[in-house]
Amino acid sequence: MIFINTIEKTTVWSFPDRGNWLTHKGDYPGNWSPHVPKNIILRYSTEGDIVLDQFVGSGTTLIEAKRLNRRCIGSDINENALNICRQRIDESNNIFIKKQDARYLNLLKNNSIDLICTHPPYADVIEYSKNIQGDLSLLELDEFYNQMELVAKSCYRVLKPNKYCAILMGDRRKKGLIEPIGFNTMNIFIQLGFKLKEIVIKEQHNCKNTDKWKEISLKRNFLLIAHEYLFVFIKK
Repeated sequence: MIFINTIEKTTVWSFPDRGNWLTHKGDYPGNWSPHVPKNIILRYSTEGDIVLDQFVGSGTTLIEAKRLNRRCIGSDINENALNICRQRIDESNNIFIKKQDARYLNLLKNNSIDLICTHPPYADVIEYSKNIQGDLSLLELDEFYNQMELVAKSCYRVLKPNKYCAILMGDRRKKGLIEPIGFNTMNIFIQLGFKLKEIVIKEQHNCKNTDKWKEISLKRNFLLIAHEYLFVFIKK
């Protein structure tokens, strides 16, 4: 298979074809298109760099990191996610898959990571477990923001100076009003020391419930959320 590693050149990204090369699949709830980590890894790291995804899910970031000759650490608090991840990519000298809490990253040393490339849950929009302690997808918004402060602190601690932290985050609607999870999360990272390099608007495609919500949105007079935010921070 021949890969053409072109990268996006504007702050609006749209991937109608989500990407199914190698062992990529779209079957894990909420997982991101491999086009996203591909672009992040190509633009913000070089071959041999260490890439961290601490919400690794089914392993999309790891598959791309390995393909692009980066070393990679994938971790998650959810053992089921790690098992799926190991089915899609083999651990090797350059790929490490570990159970780890994204709030603390206790297995990682200070200033040890070249790039963070991750896709956290959007509070409790999708629940990834029933009762795993520390699972951020089980939290209502106020507590979710409190725990994201710990995530941001750990990101800052493990990232090398002048390196990048890229996070994809979306909003939700409740009782007819937008809850801006994306920008609130962005502000948490800025308040804890990161500088904002880019805000990318990523168009959403292939959402399973779009047709159902189209009819509801017309009846209740609201717009369907069709984008997410990719925030790229730098540690100065």
